[in-house]
Amino acid sequence: MLTTRFVNGAPNWIDVSTSDIDGATSFYSSLFGWRFQSAGPDAGGYGFFQLDGRTVAGAMQTTAEMGPPSWTVYFQSDDAQATAKAAEQAHGSVLVQPMDVMGQGHMAVLADQAGVPFGIWQPAQMKGIDVAGEPGSLCWVELYTPDEAAAAAFYHRTLGLETSAVPFPGGTYTSINPADGGDDDMFGGIVPLSADPAEAASAHWLPYFEVEDTDAVAAKAEELGGTLRMPPTSVDGVGRIARLDDPYGARFAVIRSTPPQE
Repeated sequence: MLTTRFVNGAPNWIDVSTSDIDGATSFYSSLFGWRFQSAGPDAGGYGFFQLDGRTVAGAMQTTAEMGPPSWTVYFQSDDAQATAKAAEQAHGSVLVQPMDVMGQGHMAVLADQAGVPFGIWQPAQMKGIDVAGEPGSLCWVELYTPDEAAAAAFYHRTLGLETSAVPFPGGTYTSINPADGGDDDMFGGIVPLSADPAEAASAHWLPYFEVEDTDAVAAKAEELGGTLRMPPTSVDGVGRIARLDDPYGARFAVIRSTPPQE
């Protein structure tokens, strides 16, 4: 599962771009108990969502010209320039060139072979999110894509990620882990768009946040103006899942994970 023992290729940051930072702050604060803290006057309005004093995500105001509201998953790299070059060589593209972020690290925004945006974070002073896998924090990510094999090849060439087939109710699930990782290092999966009508609008990365009560969080999200795209559903051996849009259209999912077998 996803942890803060970051290694190259694993998710180490996440942020939401939104058309209404005040509205998004209110929504996620009410839903997850997060509090928003500005990164300062030089950060262009960027800030951090915190849970009990620990950073769980970032957020920023964007315009329509910058694309629709969305969550972006960032993966650790020890060389953002080299990773950006590898993405281009694997038939992806660079949307935001690698840059220094106030001495905290280097970031870039790339797109995979299907045009799905994702981020790169090369840590310096800031290593990444402070908490993962606990209620109110990121715990899993999924890539919905029209071509699983092409996606697996792209992320292997770009980030060194490895995939494996895991038995799943009704078939198999393509899990992802960092290079040389094992079952305990799995942090996400690759899912064909055609397999899930709720996700079939376009290819994208979908973040999952751990919660204590999926049904209560889903109901609360609707009360706050969010949209329920997949109602709370139990998956054997996985947990109880719901998929949502925030009031501005950013996609995310919540899960009450099944405790691991001893």
